Order: sequence, then structure tokens, then C-alpha cells
Amino acid sequence: MPLPLAGITVVSLEQAIAAPFASRQLADLGARVIKIERPGPGDFARAYDSRVKGMASHFAWVNRSKESLTLDLKQADARRILNELLASADVFIQNLAPGACDRMGLDFATLHRVHPSLIVCDISGYGEGGPYERRKAYDLLVQAESGFLSVTGDDNDVAKAGCSIADISAGMYAYSGILAALLERKNTGLGTRVEVSMLESMVEWMGFPMYYAYDGASPPTRSGASHATIYPYGPFRNKSGETVILGIQNEREWAIFCEHVVLNASLASNPLFCTNSLRHEHRGALESIILNAFAELSLDQIVERLDTANIANAKLNDMQGVWDHPQLKARKRWRTVETPQGPIEALLPPAVDALEPRMDPIPAVGEHVDKILDELGYTASEIKLMRATGSV
Repeated sequence: MPLPLAGITVVSLEQAIAAPFASRQLADLGARVIKIERPGPGDFARAYDSRVKGMASHFAWVNRSKESLTLDLKQADARRILNELLASADVFIQNLAPGACDRMGLDFATLHRVHPSLIVCDISGYGEGGPYERRKAYDLLVQAESGFLSVTGDDNDVAKAGCSIADISAGMYAYSGILAALLERKNTGLGTRVEVSMLESMVEWMGFPMYYAYDGASPPTRSGASHATIYPYGPFRNKSGETVILGIQNEREWAIFCEHVVLNASLASNPLFCTNSLRHEHRGALESIILNAFAELSLDQIVERLDTANIANAKLNDMQGVWDHPQLKARKRWRTVETPQGPIEALLPPAVDALEPRMDPIPAVGEHVDKILDELGYTASEIKLMRATGSV
């Protein structure tokens, strides 16, 4: 069976993470994605590090199944090629610096007049209009502006997320917005604009702490790896320093935890701990009781008690632990993806089950220049000349 987006062509003037993450997911579902890069170094994310057989870890993650076309859009030949590609494309994605596409006539209003069925997705840091429109927006900066940093960390300091969460959120909303626009186009025949800002994507994800602090109320406290408002819910160590993460969600679980894990049934009705609000208020005292109960137990013994009592728990895995995770192996969630430096492992897309998603190679910079220009009707001598002038 063909994949859902087979026959859809995406042209993506993309860099870094947000737009490449969105376009890669479209490629996973069968879309043809033509990635426009700078001649020479290409997408600057290629140089973030060299941890994946000499390739950058971010780049390897978000750029499989794409074709790389290098274009110097300051040159007329390159601009003409891009316009020819857009004439037959279904989706155009861009996350260049604010105003860059407008100056090249690649804004939605201009493109819609020429290509009325083209869906245009603009990804930016802060969105069009407003005092922040032209500000640079890197992932960490948006984590700060969205309030995410203010509720993440501990009593001593704030902490950023360990992955590019603001880019990821924008990429996810771009992906879902494009899918919705493709459905809408089936009814109207017209392309629409999908505008996504990193700030608004992250603020949407901040709904719980924002409403918790509604109407001037105090915000959630920074609580490290523990839950900000539910207790006990977070990491606990034994005397050997081994860590288990556990979570109590309701009073029934709390009573079971006291009787079968801490082995102190009367603790459940202790007036300091008999509701979640009280447990959270007196979390320091309760933590000491739990740690004392865990002190002489091995991690396996703690987990056995938790599992027997049907109390939710998890291991604190490092990255190797995730690569080796028994659940992912049992469900056969890993595939091999080819790269210019040799094969690597990659996780199957989470939301695809009935069909095998597309997981084609990660492209080298400009790998598909000749192929794409040949499809557009350019001769070998014309391509050679454009290479010589640096247009491609």
C-alpha cells in the first residue's frame, strides 16, 4: 500500500531543527522532500557536532529521506530553479531569519497569487507582527521567554530542557498544521498559510503551570525531577545511590504504597500526609521516611515491591539505556538508515503502525543537484556552468 503522503512534494528552505523536523515527518509518511541548502557547507546544523560517524547528531535525527539541492538564492539562476520547483510543489516550508523570504518574494501573498494551490508554512521565533517579530530566537531563548525555564530546575537555579524542546514543539505544530492544510485543499483546491511561532508553540505547552498561577496565584515551585504539585512523585535513592522514579496519583495508591512498599500502613492516615496537598506541603518530612524505608534495599528489591503493589515506577535511564531499552527491542522499533558515512539505527516514527514508514538515507550536501535539475530539463552543460558560478 502507498504511504498516505505519496505523491506530495515538499520544498523546504530549512535550517537547524524546527522546519527539518516537520519536513522529516512528512517524508516519513511518503512525501518527497527537497531540502534547499547553501552551496558548500549546507545546513549549518550539519556542523553542530560530529558524534554520528562524523555527522552531527541533530542533523542525523531530522534529515533522513530527503533530497539535498544546494542553491545560492542571491543568484538569479538559483532563484529561477526554486520558482520552477514551487510551480509543481504542494508544500513550501521555510524557517529563515525573519523577513528573509519576504525580501525574496517568497511570502505567502506573493506565492499564492502565482501558485494558488501551494501550501506555505512559515516557522519563526515570535511570529509576524508585534515588537518581537525581528528578534533572533534560539531554542534556549524561547524556553526563557515562554516561562519554561522559570518552572524547571530546583531551588538553586533554573534548568533548560535537555533537548531542543522549543524547536520540537514548533516542528510538531508545523507538521500537524500542514496535514490539516492538505485536507482543506482537498475541499477548496486552494493552498493556505500555516504560520507557526516557537513562542506560541511553547506557551501552549505551558498551559498547566500558567493556569496553576492563574489570576496572580503563585506559580509551581521548581522541584528538580519531582512533580511540582503531586507527592510522592519523582526520584528516590537507596543507600547505594541507585535511583528509582515512582508516582502516586491518588489516595488509593497512597494507602497501598504505605502498606506494601514502605511497610507502614498507619502512615496513610497520618494527619500530615493524608491528602496530596498535605503530602506536598510536608514533602521534606515524607521524603525522609521514604528514603529511610529504601535505604537498605537494592534497586531490584525496591522495584519488586513497587511492581507487586502495582505502583507506577521507572528506571532513570541514560542514553545507552534507551538504545538498549527492552521494550523498544521487544516491539521491534529500530530500523537501519543509510547515511554518507554508513548505516545508523533510527527509531520508527511513533504514530505509524499499519504501514511501514519511509526511512530512506540521509543526504550528503547537494547530493541530488544533478537529479533534480535534470528533472527540470536542464542540460549537463547548463548544470556544469551553474556549478562553476556557484549558483548550485
